[in-house]
Amino acid sequence: MTYSSELIKGTLKTIVLKLLADNKRMYGYEITQRVKVLTLGKIQITEGSLYPTLHALEQEGWVSTETEYIGKRVRKYYSLSPAGKTKTKERVKEFSEFMDTMVFLLGIKPKTS
Repeated sequence: MTYSSELIKGTLKTIVLKLLADNKRMYGYEITQRVKVLTLGKIQITEGSLYPTLHALEQEGWVSTETEYIGKRVRKYYSLSPAGKTKTKERVKEFSEFMDTMVFLLGIKPKTS
């Protein structure tokens, strides 16, 4: 089961920021694959949603880029700016609080093993 694009769209910036915080620098395809692996395929980010998100994060000053040439190919790496590091902490905290609110609001009981 994969999650709806509607759910992912609302959390994509937070997902990308947290991945960059954990991995220092990543390129686009690497981000999509890491998310797929970490979520066991439940979240699959398309290039069509990832790159506009990365560009928005760059415009907001939260992400910086570095271009690297690998043979004849150009690879663009993304990393957090100092403002991005601060924003990541804020976004993760906000999301955690949101999830707590949703669990309460929807009356979701914690899963027991």
